[in-house]
Amino acid sequence: MADKPLVIETGMHAPDACVIWLHGLGADGHDFEPIIPELRLDPGLNIRFVFPHAPMLPVTINQGFVMRAWYDIRTADIGSEPDEKGIRKSSGLLGKMIGAQIAGGIRSDRIVLAGFSQGGVIALQAGLRYSKKLAGIIALSTYLPLEDSLDAEKSEINADIPILLAHGSADPVIPIHLAQRSRGKLEQENYQVEWHEYKGMPHSVSEQEIFHIAEWLEKVLI
Repeated sequence: MADKPLVIETGMHAPDACVIWLHGLGADGHDFEPIIPELRLDPGLNIRFVFPHAPMLPVTINQGFVMRAWYDIRTADIGSEPDEKGIRKSSGLLGKMIGAQIAGGIRSDRIVLAGFSQGGVIALQAGLRYSKKLAGIIALSTYLPLEDSLDAEKSEINADIPILLAHGSADPVIPIHLAQRSRGKLEQENYQVEWHEYKGMPHSVSEQEIFHIAEWLEKVLI
């Protein structure tokens, strides 16, 4: 990934925790930058927020236009024909980002992976398979990718990883039934899933959701 991620540190001391937050299709790392003050996190939390920029890729569903994307989307039926190669490549990129934070002195079990839409797909793909213990996964308006391979590939050390799944009931981009199916699969695999459904919310983030994200982050990082 050529572009350096946006990095913002909060708290009063050197960061001892990290949230790597991946944006959705066509956005960039600045997309979720405004959420940090809105979270109103405990000032005792010293967190490094890392907002990477996805690579530039041609996206089939958008007439092949080149835009920031973590993987290709081939059809309007989001859950079908997954770009497995692209998903796995971006998952590997995220794994390298995690490794860089560990090398910089942050323990793996103080690292949260977060993502919206496509970014949430990569957060789930990478986090459930990562070989070192992580603090948790935040997956917003998204779904579980390559679910048929999860049982064989999942990391035992992250078998009890906390997962926050949040979705709007009126999402026209990723239908809520995909998120519900993902929740069912994760619970079937005995993951700790905290589920929030927001009535009438489209493919976006709501004020109530931001409150739930902050509450969850403080729970897993304090």
